[in-house]
Amino acid sequence: MNGSSIEDQQLLKESQEENSRAMLHLKMEHFSLSTKFFFLYFVFAVLCSSEAVIQIPNNETIPAVIMFGDSIVDTGNNNGLTSVVKCDFPPYGRDFNGGMPTGRFSNGKVPSDFLVEELGIKDLLPAYRDPSLQPKDLLTGSVIPLSEQLQDFKQYIGKLKGIVGEERTNFILAKSVVFVVASSNDIANTYFLTGIRKAEYDISSYADLLLNSASNFIKELYGLGARRIGVFSAPPLGCVPSQRFLVGGFEIANKGCCGTGTVEVAILCNQLDHHTCTDDSKYVFFDSYHPTENAYKIIVSQLITKYIYNFELYGLGARRIGVFSAPPLGCVPSQRFLVGGFEIANKGCCGTGTVEVAILCNQLDHHTCTDDSKYVFFDSYHPTENAYKIIVSQLITKYIYNFV
Repeated sequence: MNGSSIEDQQLLKESQEENSRAMLHLKMEHFSLSTKFFFLYFVFAVLCSSEAVIQIPNNETIPAVIMFGDSIVDTGNNNGLTSVVKCDFPPYGRDFNGGMPTGRFSNGKVPSDFLVEELGIKDLLPAYRDPSLQPKDLLTGSVIPLSEQLQDFKQYIGKLKGIVGEERTNFILAKSVVFVVASSNDIANTYFLTGIRKAEYDISSYADLLLNSASNFIKELYGLGARRIGVFSAPPLGCVPSQRFLVGGFEIANKGCCGTGTVEVAILCNQLDHHTCTDDSKYVFFDSYHPTENAYKIIVSQLITKYIYNFELYGLGARRIGVFSAPPLGCVPSQRFLVGGFEIANKGCCGTGTVEVAILCNQLDHHTCTDDSKYVFFDSYHPTENAYKIIVSQLITKYIYNFV
């Protein structure tokens, strides 16, 4: 599904660390442009209805937030379309304004809503294709599909000039914060899951293809007047329930085999614990911190296949040096248990939590959980409202001042 890039609070923090490298300004190292369901949001602070949580310097202003994004930030543009990529039905939205499904891929609010709320712009970001959208709503929010987004953005700029004049329009565009949320669909589905692009590209050349497309997109935004641009790359897709189930080959990733799988490591993991599993082939982790042999084998195989030839660039002997950064620690069972605020991170609330998303996540499935506050993910791909709230709060608190 669209959306992108990330488990419990620690996982969310780790996901943010991965995303934030590509978030600020025009840095495109980790960004790829989603080539299918991609939307554009305009959020203008002309009719503010919320109290800002984030206080920006008195001599600065953010007159608008402009967001380009996929299903993670969509608020209902596919509702009127003949498409399987939609969610305007229960159980989606069951915690949104009294249980109203709106086309948001979650049980409640999504990042676009929390962003405008944190900045004091408004409470919710409506969809451009919402039949009830009024002309005045263009001042506070709209959403446009990918195939027409830049053209419609140009048309929007023209309409804005008609409302507030060219000088004010240029000011709004220059002072607005532009967020781009994309890449998870291209990487997770188009490349790895369906394998459509593998016949033409290896992962490196495919990344170059996406990078070129993204760079051109950003240049066009800049040419239209955008100056404050933040880019989100894909989250750790291996932490997403559907990717674990469909691609990973492991059944259990939220706890280790040893003992309860939550805190047992070193001397706490011993033969006296009768809770230890009998078949560790199903597990990603053996204890609460270290992977199983099967998981290590996959990790090393993929790493060495991808990177071993790079060492030819550095000459002989000790000059061939490879450095591994820390893994997504939020995926580690002990970190989820000890640091995070969620109980379940290896599956979504909807259905079995492994493959259900869009039309597969529906009210006919009696397996759907009754308490989604325990879950990081609502369906097999998209986080819950609580998880989204943590993500947005930490990101905007940490990085918004880089734009002003």
